Amino acid sequence: MIAHVAGQVVEKTDNALIIDVGGVGYEVQVAAGDFTAAHLGEPVKLYTYDHWRENAHDLFGFSGLPAKRLFELLISVSGVGPKMGLALLSLGDAEALRGAIARSDATFIQRANGVGKRLAERIVVDLKDKVGAAGINLHPVAAGDDALSALLALGYNLQQANESLAGVDTNLSVEARIKLALKQMA
Repeated sequence: MIAHVAGQVVEKTDNALIIDVGGVGYEVQVAAGDFTAAHLGEPVKLYTYDHWRENAHDLFGFSGLPAKRLFELLISVSGVGPKMGLALLSLGDAEALRGAIARSDATFIQRANGVGKRLAERIVVDLKDKVGAAGINLHPVAAGDDALSALLALGYNLQQANESLAGVDTNLSVEARIKLALKQMA
């Protein structure tokens, strides 16, 4: 499994980036926001989801672990494949989609290409409890927070991770913050 790719963007095609990593070009399909943010000739790091099918091997990339985790949840829903997962993430950032699911906003979810009313409602029903309640972030943790990303990688949902980090001093090292957050969850 390829966990991430880090290299230089050498080409942009449709909804994919070609990233040169040590002389090897990886084609990584990305959501609209990540596609727009990537610039030719600039370095990029994307967390990846490796998707194998009978006749294809595709990489899907995400600029942050929360987006990758949400993508993995989305494709666990019956009827949602990787391309539709990217279409859903292209509605806005991962937090906007997570909030829509938590609020049961099927109308927002239906805006994604190929998502009808029934599928949008199924996404809400299947994932609402997994993504946490909307607006539960009284003490916001900054986007790109390595401690938050680590807790999400350990399998905690966004609400749990945010709540456990809310009372932890942000001036501490990432490791110390994670340890304190884990103690609060125990």
